[in-house]
Amino acid sequence: MKLKTLLIILLLSIVKPTLAQNFKLLRFDEDYSGMKDSAKTFYNKLKYVPLSNNGKAYVSFGGEIRAEVDRALHEDWGARGLGSDVFLLQRYQLHADLHLSDRVRIFGQLRSGLENGRKTGPRPIDEDQLNVQNLFIDLIPYQKLDKTLTIRLGRQELQYGSGRLIDVREGPNLRWYFDGAKVAYSSPKWNMDAFAVVNGGVKTAVFDNPINRRSSLWGVYSARAVTRMFNFDIYYLGIDRAESRFDEGTAHETRHTLGTRVWATGKTLLYNFEIGYQLGKFGTSDIRAWGGSMDIGYRLAELNGAPIIKLRSDFISGDDTKGDGKLGSFNALYANGGYFGMNPQAGPANLLSLHPNVTWNPGKKVLLSLETVCYWRQSLQDGIYRPDGSLSLASSNSKSRYIGTAYVSTVSWQISRFLTYNAGVQYFKTGNFINDVIRQHKDGFFISSLIAFKF
Repeated sequence: MKLKTLLIILLLSIVKPTLAQNFKLLRFDEDYSGMKDSAKTFYNKLKYVPLSNNGKAYVSFGGEIRAEVDRALHEDWGARGLGSDVFLLQRYQLHADLHLSDRVRIFGQLRSGLENGRKTGPRPIDEDQLNVQNLFIDLIPYQKLDKTLTIRLGRQELQYGSGRLIDVREGPNLRWYFDGAKVAYSSPKWNMDAFAVVNGGVKTAVFDNPINRRSSLWGVYSARAVTRMFNFDIYYLGIDRAESRFDEGTAHETRHTLGTRVWATGKTLLYNFEIGYQLGKFGTSDIRAWGGSMDIGYRLAELNGAPIIKLRSDFISGDDTKGDGKLGSFNALYANGGYFGMNPQAGPANLLSLHPNVTWNPGKKVLLSLETVCYWRQSLQDGIYRPDGSLSLASSNSKSRYIGTAYVSTVSWQISRFLTYNAGVQYFKTGNFINDVIRQHKDGFFISSLIAFKF
């Protein structure tokens, strides 16, 4: 990293903006229009550049610099003999948010993801030297009080619910993005989106990513806020992939998902329950799959640091019998794999999991987390899958259900409003299934150290 870049980071890290605005997971959800009358500091001038006398037309700039050093030991559980691997990941993002009026807006974001040092080269989630992450126009044909209808056209990120089916995938170096259209209605109690998009492809060079027409996604997602202790989502999601691979085989896939989510974040009680059913066609076979999750927690608000004790459980179907004309393997679409550990090695298909965890704030800006994730196969006739849904290990006629257990410890430090540091350690103890399938099986070990600067 160049000295000039480091000096800029240091300067912005100690500048205190006059308006509090937390950085969001989706950067285009941030609103800096309130800086119109703020003090003209260096930072405020960057976040709000007026383009008209009335202040309704303006442009805002922002970005991110992220560096991550990882050490993986037996990441493949000994299957390919990778042994120890130390590598560096870098991510750079820069965006501009142009508001032409109250009803027209253009948002653009560039990204650069780089990988150095991996023995087997970059994974699909690691490297894309330069690409457009977001580039869309928002048109607002209806706006009244606190109700808004927005039409969004172009390249965009999507995130719904708790990210179990559609998420930006923040953990890896490269986030998901989609090309297409979305219509969004928002009000204090109801939010509803309808969209039709295609998932963007990834190549590692500069501006060489293809427009993907082989993996379409469409759906309707609605969320209703009833009370602080009761909220629910209802959704339909459809996907069409020219070539999908499961333990059953490889074929064209058209799949429909119907689901609902009930959730709350109270002062002490927290819960998140979600269930979905899938049907469709996989080649000539019928798809009949299901998946659900239960997540319940309790915040000990009276204790120092307000620790939260949680228990998660996932039950996700696999394929019962090969060649019977039915596919029972669940497809988690574009999920957030972080539900299954810091460096998840088993994803949301053919999976039963139990996930107790504790989080605690020993200091105002420090968060500690301890968790254990136990994995089993739901069906003995199906293999295990990675977080992105790709097949990791075929069933190979193993009669063992237990995949393994991950023990994870992480720490997050909010150094300043702009600068964060995250570190984690994960040990994966292989279970009987992996021991059956991989002859020279090894337990996995993973260490990560990540520093990120946002502005």
